[in-house]
Amino acid sequence: MSPRAPQEQRVPILVVDDDADVRLALEMTLQYQGYDVWTAKDGLEALKRLENEARGGRRPGVVVTDLKMPGLDGLGLLERLRAEENPPPVVVVSGHGDVATAVDAVKRGATNFLEKPLEGERVLVTIRAALRESKLSAENTRLRKKLAERHELVGASPALQRLRAQVATVAASDASVLITGENGTGKEVVARNLHALSPRADGPFVTVNCAAIPDELIESELFGHEKGSFTGAFERRIGHFEAADGGTLFLDEIGDMPLPAQAKVLRALETHEIVRVGDSRAIPVDIRVVSATNADLAAATEQKTFRLDLFYRLNVVPLRVPALRERREDVPALAAHFLREIAARSGRTPLALRPEALELLRGLDWPGNVRQLKNLLEGAAVFASGPELARSDLEAMLENGPGLAAVPPSAAVGYATAPGGPKPDDPFAAETFEDFKNRSEMLFIQRKLAENGGNVKRTAERLGMQRSHMYKKLDRYGLK
Repeated sequence: MSPRAPQEQRVPILVVDDDADVRLALEMTLQYQGYDVWTAKDGLEALKRLENEARGGRRPGVVVTDLKMPGLDGLGLLERLRAEENPPPVVVVSGHGDVATAVDAVKRGATNFLEKPLEGERVLVTIRAALRESKLSAENTRLRKKLAERHELVGASPALQRLRAQVATVAASDASVLITGENGTGKEVVARNLHALSPRADGPFVTVNCAAIPDELIESELFGHEKGSFTGAFERRIGHFEAADGGTLFLDEIGDMPLPAQAKVLRALETHEIVRVGDSRAIPVDIRVVSATNADLAAATEQKTFRLDLFYRLNVVPLRVPALRERREDVPALAAHFLREIAARSGRTPLALRPEALELLRGLDWPGNVRQLKNLLEGAAVFASGPELARSDLEAMLENGPGLAAVPPSAAVGYATAPGGPKPDDPFAAETFEDFKNRSEMLFIQRKLAENGGNVKRTAERLGMQRSHMYKKLDRYGLK
């Protein structure tokens, strides 16, 4: 028997068995290793012990229970524990003739099983494995909760409540969903909520920005390629469809996908198979497709820029994300949410909004929607000198007009000046020519985006710029 491990000391283990000798043997073995052992002679006594310990804020690290007991047996106890919100791992103990029952218990949620007669080392190895699994599960739950908070649908307006209810209903289905709405409304947040609430939540969530991929590379990005299939293909690449296997594939800006790629995407969705570039083998994929666009795809089908059959395949369940001006009552909650996010990233206490600042936010039209509100608050937080944001702090970020996105922190951090000095977005405040060019380009792109209603595709076309190049500029200046 291995020596006691300090890190395992005082971890409670609940032992449930109607045989007093088995309880005593397990208790001695586990106590020698530094565990705190609770015992019960049947399932009902075990539940009572757990209830009493819970009043003091204690819960077992592992429950070890016999299967055959009078009253509430091991399977019954397992069922009662599994019904709890955060159940402890359960190891079941079976006699030689009960192995099939033990296997059934594992299928019902038990972590593992032990066969009598019990061997001390085997018991310890099984319990340590159950504790490790429990720790990983708790960490996974914590990370999921943190991710869910980051992608929360914030607000209590009727429009958002309707959307939230639709998402909860649709998530259980495996049907394709088309999310529509203006730029900056939070279509990706809706897609992530669909995934998180779906049976595929444990699978991957893969995002593809169809507008940001050059036309000549989109097939390789989506379906992957084999080594040597084209110039520059130095190794095999797994595409987004394969990467999303077992989970959700989110096709953002689907309206900007070129027609040749649309045909291949349609085939992949209909056959549930993909073929890598440079290969002939069909690879099965199990994915749910969620798409998003700010374009009118129905009109695009009439103009022959989007395939009608693909539109029908994607638009099985349509969801529309309301613009922020349609749910102004959510502005205070959204502002508080973003200020908490900003503070968490910087390790500071969240800034508060003065009443007059909140009044200003409520009164804006928000053509850039939720994204514009977030950018505005991030920019204002960079220059905040106290624990609160005043109306003047926000107005300073809006001097270019409320239709323009706020100066992003990535562009503004290095430009801070003394009060009364040059504005942080003023190109003529630059100290080098390179700095001047960057500031000027950022402001130019901001203004052109505003003139085109935030439509990236239309802005790129009017500027004579490739969409992929435009998206790189947006990433560089934090304007997305």
